[in-house]
Amino acid sequence: MEISSKENTHFFSNNTILSVDRSSFKSESSASKEKQSCCGGIKIFLGALSFLYFAKALSGSYLKSTITQIERRFDIPSSLVGVIDGSFEIGNLLVIILVSYFGAKLHRPRIIGAGCLIMSAGTFLIAMPQFFMGRYRYERFPSTINSTVSLSPCLQDKSQTPLSALGKSQAKIDAGCEKEAGSSMWIYVLLGNLLRGIGETPIQPLGITYIDDYAVEENAALYIGCVQTVAIIGPIFGFLLGSLCAKLYVDIGFVDLDSVPISPKDVQWVGAWWLGYLIAGVISVLAGIPFWFLPKHLPKPEGRKDSSTSSEQSKFIIEENKEPRTSLIIFSLACLLFLLFCLADFLPSLKNLFGNPVYILYLCASIIQFNSLIGMVTYKPKYIEQQYGQTSSKTNFVIGLINIPAVAFGIFSGGLIMKKFRIGVLGAAKLSLGSSFFGYLLLLSLFAMGCENSDVAGLTVSYHRTKPVTDDEQALFSECNSGCSCSKNDWDPICGENGVTYVSACLAGCQASNGSGKNTVFFNCSCVGTFESSQSSSAVMGPCQKGNECPKMFLYFLVISVITSYTLSVGGTPGYILLLRCIEPHLKSFALGIYTLAIRVLAGIPAPVYFGVAIDTTCLKWGSKRCGGRGACRLYDSSALRYVYLGLTLVLGTVSIFFSVAVLWVLRKRSSPQDETLSANGERGACGTKSRKDNFVNSEQLIQSTYWPEKETRL
Repeated sequence: MEISSKENTHFFSNNTILSVDRSSFKSESSASKEKQSCCGGIKIFLGALSFLYFAKALSGSYLKSTITQIERRFDIPSSLVGVIDGSFEIGNLLVIILVSYFGAKLHRPRIIGAGCLIMSAGTFLIAMPQFFMGRYRYERFPSTINSTVSLSPCLQDKSQTPLSALGKSQAKIDAGCEKEAGSSMWIYVLLGNLLRGIGETPIQPLGITYIDDYAVEENAALYIGCVQTVAIIGPIFGFLLGSLCAKLYVDIGFVDLDSVPISPKDVQWVGAWWLGYLIAGVISVLAGIPFWFLPKHLPKPEGRKDSSTSSEQSKFIIEENKEPRTSLIIFSLACLLFLLFCLADFLPSLKNLFGNPVYILYLCASIIQFNSLIGMVTYKPKYIEQQYGQTSSKTNFVIGLINIPAVAFGIFSGGLIMKKFRIGVLGAAKLSLGSSFFGYLLLLSLFAMGCENSDVAGLTVSYHRTKPVTDDEQALFSECNSGCSCSKNDWDPICGENGVTYVSACLAGCQASNGSGKNTVFFNCSCVGTFESSQSSSAVMGPCQKGNECPKMFLYFLVISVITSYTLSVGGTPGYILLLRCIEPHLKSFALGIYTLAIRVLAGIPAPVYFGVAIDTTCLKWGSKRCGGRGACRLYDSSALRYVYLGLTLVLGTVSIFFSVAVLWVLRKRSSPQDETLSANGERGACGTKSRKDNFVNSEQLIQSTYWPEKETRL
């Protein structure tokens, strides 16, 4: 009996040990599987979010590249284009508070997916007017568009035009007037951009927080840095797509391209602007698909499972979802109580934030600087086209391939400098100030790198080649074309053999023409023959090229522009770190929210509008709509455009530098010489931080994960 009992005891103990070993093995195996699923899930989300950041950056930069195309297609001034550009920020602001607060409590990936659908719908809506407005109409003399009626450019006698032809022409104009409502279809572009802003709203706050919640803590910075790096690549492809579409005619696939008399160098040329929006919309749809299949929650990493806050929050959310829905009255009361509670804490926090002189001064400096940068970037393609006579395609190609990589490299260099030299708060303020100062100093040199106005008879030079010309529209008429029945509203430029551009063949006094389309040649032009420097009186289609010095000036402009973009971007990361280090820890999120809101409301929305209004004042020749009214500008005063565009940018930048100097002065006043020395050694900073951890910026977080608000806009 004793032997059997001992055997039974031994057998039972062995079974117990085996069961314990098996259970421990199962737990280890399940933990390993959970870890793998966590890592796999977060990496899938990371890949999807990176592609989505690429898609939204691509569509945003493509809009910038089509500013001049939209202006010409809808015959609207630059100021109205500025309103369209700012509508994105308006849409974003309409829902950002609701999305940021309530989105975190719902299924974040699916909300991001819904945002992608809204963003793609807005992108498609922008392109829709192209399919309802009919074919693009440009101002051209009838013989250049394969007209069956042979007309002389200079209609010395209206009787030489057959009445039937005049009747048909008038009938076409009347029919066009009935469709003139199509000119108001720019509203659909505005609404589409507004929808883009609404759809883009959940991507940043919900996407970044999702990564931060479920990624291993030491990997979160790397993951967020990857997302931001991909976001920088998006604008490059956006401008390159704009360059490709600008080469294609707007009605490609619907008209015979050989019959189109204008070329991409013509100011009336409109590229296939709508095609890029269709491509961007498809990319946005594809980017949103993965988010519909991602889970609401991922397994927490091992290092974060012990966090009581996270577990309590997760438990609260699960229990709340299990409860039955409350009535509408109880829900309304709860919302009201929550609002009162928030206001009770909101006002003291706001007072505390605005009582921080470093924060408020840096906020003012950033608002003014972003006004200058957003306005400059929005109208940079227009400036290059009008100042240096470049095509839209080449302009977008240059910006996408040269300027944007310089900005990205500048942002990276700023973080690298902060890490390499272990710069504290005071050093960050100095680096940010130095970057702005030297950047705007370089911008000053661009005033000397402009092209003179082209010689346009009646606008920049008189018909006798004397300057200046009066602003009176009667200056378009002279003795050489007094016998012609010409309209002062036409814009159909031709280039005389004397190197002077004429507004139309009629105003050049041309009596005959040969050929059609782009190959039309005009003969016996009385105004061309009046110049002593030319014995010939012929002219060809299209305006004359800019002066011989202009290509060289354009090359200088590109070099200085790239260096300026890099220099200004170097100060972005130090400035952002300065913002974070001089705010109490519990107010950081609130401070960043106020900062982003202020930049969008006071810079992102108004800057394109008043820059556009200022640029419109430099117009020399406005186009006219078919049924009357002012259209888009056809010719700008190059010198005035240069002074207005660069001058407004420089004045705003100079004011922002003064605020940056004030920030540095306040920091110096707060810190003693000992504090500055300690700050350099990593013990204490100018803002009164006490620990090495608060003063120094982790190199991975600084270089890889720093999020600079409005970075895509500044690009």
